[in-house]
Amino acid sequence: GDPTRECRCTGTQISQYLGKISGPLLDRIDLHVEVPAVPFQELRTKAAGASSAQMRERVLAARELQSARGFINAEIPSSQIRKICPLDDSGERTLELAVRRMGFSARAHDRILKVARTIADLAKSENIAAKHVAEAVQYRSLDRSYWG
Repeated sequence: GDPTRECRCTGTQISQYLGKISGPLLDRIDLHVEVPAVPFQELRTKAAGASSAQMRERVLAARELQSARGFINAEIPSSQIRKICPLDDSGERTLELAVRRMGFSARAHDRILKVARTIADLAKSENIAAKHVAEAVQYRSLDRSYWG
C-alpha cells in the first residue's frame, strides 16, 4: 500500500482481493515489483544515476550476449536452462536455499534462473553468482509476502 495513507481495508478484504490472482498466474509473471509513489521534491531534483543512453547500451550489450547463445533469456527452453544458465557454487547454494525456504514451484525456479541470467548478463558475468540469484529471488518475493 501507500506509506503516506493508511489502508482502511480489513485483513479479510485484502485476502479476498489478492485471492483473485492465482498462484499459477503469479508463476508466469517474472518480476513482482512494488513501486512506491515518488515525493514531489525528488521529482524536481536531478537524480545522479545512469542516463537512459547508458542503460540502453548495457541492455543492448546483454541482448547481444543472449543472441550469441541462440535465445533471448525469456525464451530459453526448459531443456536448455542448465546449459545456458550455469550457476557457480554460491549461486547453486543460494537458489537451493530460496527454493526450499520459499516453496517455489518448478516453473518459478526456471523463471528465477532466467532473470538471474539476465542480471548476470547486465553485469557481464559468464556464470550466475549468488548475488544474481538473490536479486532475482527478490523480484519473486512479493508473491510470498502477500500470496504465500
